[in-house]
Amino acid sequence: MVLAGGVLVGAVNIYLAASLLPTAVADIGGERLYAWNMTVFLIAQVVATMLVNRTLSRCGNVSSYLIGFGVFAAGSVVCAASPVVLVLLVGRGAQGFGAGLLTGLGFALIHSVLPRRLWVRGSALISAMFGLGNFVGPALGGFFAQFGSWRLAFVVLAPVSGVMAAFVPRVLPRSSRTGAEAAPVPIGSLLLVVGAAGAVSIAGLLSDQMVMAAFIAVALALIVTFVRTEKRARSVRILPHPTYQAGSALRWVYLTMVFLASGVAVETFLPLFSQRLGGLPPVAAGFFGAALSLGWSASQIVSSSARRERTLRWLRVAGPGLLAAGLAVLALLQRRDASLLAVITWLPVLLLGGAGIGLAMPHLSVAAMTSTADEQEGEKAAAAIATVLTMSTAFGAALAGLLVNVGGPSMVASARCLLFGFATVSVLGVLTVLRANRLTQSAEVRRENEAESTPGGDAPVR
Repeated sequence: MVLAGGVLVGAVNIYLAASLLPTAVADIGGERLYAWNMTVFLIAQVVATMLVNRTLSRCGNVSSYLIGFGVFAAGSVVCAASPVVLVLLVGRGAQGFGAGLLTGLGFALIHSVLPRRLWVRGSALISAMFGLGNFVGPALGGFFAQFGSWRLAFVVLAPVSGVMAAFVPRVLPRSSRTGAEAAPVPIGSLLLVVGAAGAVSIAGLLSDQMVMAAFIAVALALIVTFVRTEKRARSVRILPHPTYQAGSALRWVYLTMVFLASGVAVETFLPLFSQRLGGLPPVAAGFFGAALSLGWSASQIVSSSARRERTLRWLRVAGPGLLAAGLAVLALLQRRDASLLAVITWLPVLLLGGAGIGLAMPHLSVAAMTSTADEQEGEKAAAAIATVLTMSTAFGAALAGLLVNVGGPSMVASARCLLFGFATVSVLGVLTVLRANRLTQSAEVRRENEAESTPGGDAPVR
């Protein structure tokens, strides 16, 4: 309950805020900084996930969780009291930092506390909280926005965090059981990631296409530099060492997670499109923004029970494929002043796209955890899942703001540009997961050959 609840609080907040932003911006201004509300939250979340192992080693399980819930609650209070959009951004940053700690702690403790036979279900539980939060958040945000009480929605998050924090000392062991070392923080890599996400976000705010292209080029250069810096680093990295080893499937698993998770960023703008193009009230628009996550959560139930390796490979490929198909079809359905019947047809398409995330994500997580026989590197690979997910969501949010502004000023063109753009990103996920599957199969063949060459036919202990 604590591991899932910590993830759920952050997941609810991400898309609760997305539903509230149209109302909040109309109240305090700052429409040009609309996309930055999500970007600031997610960049702070990325930074926090990189500090999870260090926080655990210094503070232990209980104190780490209390810090996460406390920072998140403080940020919620700041958001509720915001007189202008810049103060709201400060609160969103604090919320993101707290949510990042809670999310990273959830993944880290799955690997270190649960037995291996429960990793799939544990990962499915964590992923389901993302989907459930993304469903509850927009619906709850739309409800408060419908009655003009966007501040009250942020106020509610603070006592909820306090109640959940009260359970932490009663159910978590006080000593750290992650085995994490107090390694230095990779400041250089961290600054490169934040700089790249910020460059994409700034590009999304610009109207001059030449300057916009320049900032995108800067972001790409920073990403390339990040990869080179990580690869050359001897010990202090954001991602575990096997990510950069030749023949390892881990890099392709992480890339697939990036392409799959970044597609969720379209939910930020679905309430806006539902209100402006479909003429829906805020509460109904909030449900449309949550439909993608509803499909995600529902498909988790089916996906987490799969065990055969061939089925797992098929699910990992089908995931980004379904998401790409759903987003592309939804783009074709965008119309100005669409009829109610036309808008209702968005729902099954969104559910289909969300199902793609739920089918693949838990098995991608376990593929990352089992990508190396080294126990310490396995723990790092598990903790890095939260970093990869938040990094991809941060870049996804920045890219979403960029695509919407590129398609402007027409709302229909913005919607199609956003949806077709992320459909293309999801197709890239199909290509990377096919590569990951091939490498995984090759590794299995090598293990079988080693087992056959071992006296007695027993496989070597790993």
